[in-house]
Amino acid sequence: MAVYTQIDNPELYMQVKLYTGDGSTQSITLDGDEDMQPDFVWIKNRTSAEGSGVFDVVRDVTKMLCSQNADGEDTDANSLTAFGSDGFSVGTNLRVNQDTNNIVAWNWKETADAGFDIVSYTGDGSNRTISHSLSAVPEVIIIKCISADARSWTSYHAPLGNGKHMTLNETDAEATASTSWNDTTPTTSVFSLGTSNNVNDDTETHIAYCFAPKQGFSAMGSYTGNGDADGTFVYTGFRPAFLIMKPTSTTGNWFIFDNKREGFNHQNDYLLPNDPIVEVTNERVDLLSNGFKFRTHNSGWNGDGVTYIYIAFAEAPFVNSNGVPCNAR
Repeated sequence: MAVYTQIDNPELYMQVKLYTGDGSTQSITLDGDEDMQPDFVWIKNRTSAEGSGVFDVVRDVTKMLCSQNADGEDTDANSLTAFGSDGFSVGTNLRVNQDTNNIVAWNWKETADAGFDIVSYTGDGSNRTISHSLSAVPEVIIIKCISADARSWTSYHAPLGNGKHMTLNETDAEATASTSWNDTTPTTSVFSLGTSNNVNDDTETHIAYCFAPKQGFSAMGSYTGNGDADGTFVYTGFRPAFLIMKPTSTTGNWFIFDNKREGFNHQNDYLLPNDPIVEVTNERVDLLSNGFKFRTHNSGWNGDGVTYIYIAFAEAPFVNSNGVPCNAR
């Protein structure tokens, strides 16, 4: 029997939530039919040019990072105040609860079953390995030094290999990374670090978000743009709920699309992890039953001959384990 997906119900492990800020305190309940207690919550104000709020259970509530800058962790009692059994609670911080503002939260469950592990470690400034719990080879690793400022978000992407890195808070193209990953590919149990202060600053605390692909739920890879309104189609094996991409062969922004904002093809809105701008509307990308396809020649995601990396998570597998296909949006 063919194996179409490893996960039939993606909302057990990843959900997108839209809500409106009230400027006070509120509890946010996720929309899925199944309860999901999030372990990683990434919040962005869509209406105001506020930086994002990045939270996880390893660092605990009120500990906030921002993907738009290289600052260390802030402790803010008015930011994310609790991880709930099916959502989270927020205080008065403008990033997460500005009155009347439209806000989006991207939520993940940490589990090897869904290919996601959060790892905290102390840097030592020398070549070394760090253990993870995926029991699979991570194809994306995003690292942030949380105890010091001026330490960029540094990411590993399998299509680029162990000699390159990307920077989440910048527009830079791929860069040589001999001191980031020690020219060593991750394994099913460890990932390797070099001497870079961004990933292994001596005595400083770091957080690593490790992702391994799961058939029918998550995909990490690369594609080449064709510079045409009939853009490149990228097969993922599922209908995407969340999509982030960036050009690697040239400078350019990171872009995030999801299945809740605007909510139909081919008008989909984007936000930038590297810039606190408000939401940009009416951009042409189709989130299909089995992947995604751009409908413009915008160089940000479909420049002719430009190479891009992407990370995507599912709303529904293309075909579930009973052989039943899903539809496009």
